[in-house]
Amino acid sequence: MRRRTAGLLGAAALLRTTPLAAQAWPARPVRIVVPFAPGGGSDVLARIVGQRVSPSWGQPVVVDNRPGAGGILGADLVAKAPADGYTLLVSDSSAVTMNPSLYARLPYAARDLTPVVHLATFSLVIMVPPNSPIRSLADLVAADKARPGSLNVGTAGNGTSPHLVLEMFNNLAGTKLVHVPYRGGGPANTAFLTGELDALFNGLSANTAPIITTGRGRAIAVTTPNRIAALPDVPTMAEAGFPGFEAVSTQTLFAPAGVPLDLMNRLNADVSSILEEPEVVDLWAKSAYLPVRRESPGQIAAWLASETDKWARVVREARISLD
Repeated sequence: MRRRTAGLLGAAALLRTTPLAAQAWPARPVRIVVPFAPGGGSDVLARIVGQRVSPSWGQPVVVDNRPGAGGILGADLVAKAPADGYTLLVSDSSAVTMNPSLYARLPYAARDLTPVVHLATFSLVIMVPPNSPIRSLADLVAADKARPGSLNVGTAGNGTSPHLVLEMFNNLAGTKLVHVPYRGGGPANTAFLTGELDALFNGLSANTAPIITTGRGRAIAVTTPNRIAALPDVPTMAEAGFPGFEAVSTQTLFAPAGVPLDLMNRLNADVSSILEEPEVVDLWAKSAYLPVRRESPGQIAAWLASETDKWARVVREARISLD
């Protein structure tokens, strides 16, 4: 555990101070790898940011979806890519905060990915179909305990934030909700809308929030300590009977470790400026994302280290292993 944390805390130190080979950067298209299927939160954010930053870079930004293994395949691809700024990763931060505890062997180490900038911070939401007799978190617990293991709950995949939040809830509530993993938040949403699931644990993203606001899903709790402005009638987990239950997730832009410091600083500044544009601020608010603080790669690495320790405890207590 100390080695994992030290690796994250030391991520900023891995940034070389060699001059930007790139006064010319970017001289060709930039690829953003999304380790989940199209339509999920990572995919939507990558496309919005890519479209908006492309004119200032003077090059196309191509989103490359590489779903599989809870985000590991795509994260590994970027971790092993040249550290030249042409291959980046947009992922739920589970790529570095959760996977090291979930898997005894990963094809990459957390230190192989360096955080560039947080794109969005968001709550997770628990929802049920609009015609479900379940109308609250207490109802969900009661329904499970009446027939343990009978309720299917979808998530964005093994090892993702929604999966670990579900396991944390099962452990705390004493429930046996059945985990049904999909290849990303988009496919999980689709499964929910087509009636495959009794409930859905998912990030509250641009694609998930409209399911609730249009009445196609009934949100019964959010995982933030305070209610979400976009969903003011939805209680927090604490209000729903589980004080102290809190989980937020992030979508983060990562680069392979070793990208020159001046290029890292440029990436951070360019993308941060996109996030501060009024249209993007408004879109993020409508999508129920939480405000994102402007932080350096080193500050983000320190936060990721604390999250790694937190989720390691959850994995250990729930006895989760995905090997």
